Amino acid sequence: MKKLTLLFIFISFISCKQEFPKQHWQKGNLHTHSFWSDGDDFPEMIIKWYKNNDYQFIALSDHNTMASGDYWYRLKEKDNQNKVLEKYQKSLGDWVETKIDSTGTLVRLKTFKEYQSKLEDPNSFLIIQSEEVTSSFENKPVHINVTNIKEKIEPFKGNSVFEVMQQTLDEVHAQRKKFNIPMFAHINHPNFGYGINVEDLKKLNGERFFELYNGHPSVNNEGDDMHMDLETMWDLINISYYNDKKPLLLGIATDDSHNYHVKSKNNSNTGRGWVMVNSKKLDTESLINAMEAGDFYSSSGVMLKQVFQDKEKLFIEVEPKQGIDYEIVFMGYRKGSYSIEELKRVKGNSSSYTFQENDLFVRAKINSTDLKENPPNLGETKQAWVQPIIVK
Repeated sequence: MKKLTLLFIFISFISCKQEFPKQHWQKGNLHTHSFWSDGDDFPEMIIKWYKNNDYQFIALSDHNTMASGDYWYRLKEKDNQNKVLEKYQKSLGDWVETKIDSTGTLVRLKTFKEYQSKLEDPNSFLIIQSEEVTSSFENKPVHINVTNIKEKIEPFKGNSVFEVMQQTLDEVHAQRKKFNIPMFAHINHPNFGYGINVEDLKKLNGERFFELYNGHPSVNNEGDDMHMDLETMWDLINISYYNDKKPLLLGIATDDSHNYHVKSKNNSNTGRGWVMVNSKKLDTESLINAMEAGDFYSSSGVMLKQVFQDKEKLFIEVEPKQGIDYEIVFMGYRKGSYSIEELKRVKGNSSSYTFQENDLFVRAKINSTDLKENPPNLGETKQAWVQPIIVK
């Protein structure tokens, strides 16, 4: 009888696993820079790196530009040291346009439409137009990325950090309505220069995304003795949003890559942070719809096999690496509480959390013992973050 009971439990477990819908994870980076602003390589070379490293989509988000018009980039001494033109010509041959004048060598930067038409593959790799709208208030940096932008947005001025951000968000929503297309803004690296605080973000209307993790070495993801870390900021904002009946803020991980020739913790390199979007179709509309529905997770290295939720539970399964230990932590906001609480912590490759009567919203974080290669901060381990879910 005992054997039959164990067999029934095993079959029930397998049946339960088979009920999970098939998921289609699309890997992408939404924050990247090229010679069009302050990156140190040509757009095509950057795109090819992501394309060759198992990404399915990329957005080049140069500062206050949409990579359009006739722009001849003048090579600098550091560019010559990095052999950027030699690498570019070796990779793309006659595609490269150069000219020489009395000041040196100039290279024509290809526009978004040009590099998109050359390198995009509708079946496997998508290139999304973006801009990092780069503003400030009293020397406090205010940077907002706009994904799938159609018309350039000029940086706004205002009487506060909040006002600059809100004007930018309002313009994004107006442009989205004008073109009747999916597009969204996300707040970049709030702790860069400690320009954006949690109270600024709480007051915003129409903001759905912010950078929970950014791979640039100068953005202070973990805060300092005087400033909170971004994960704590995320939770406090979402408590405020929930109580104000606003949609919850969703957390994005990005590279914010600028440097493509020298790998160093002091440089902003590729492959440090990304989003994994559950979308069967690889097109901009499907990706944005999935992200706005919270159907994605963010990662600094941990990969997930399954993220499943229904009315009763949240289930997470890690794609494990041999010799690496994982820990799944469920966090939540509950009735009668004023802070986020740890609801459950499990060591292992999979776990589920059953929603309780007092739960209002729940999210998850996955820790690992896997050290990041070339991290912006020494000793950093790989993690992943699952978006908060409102419990109904």
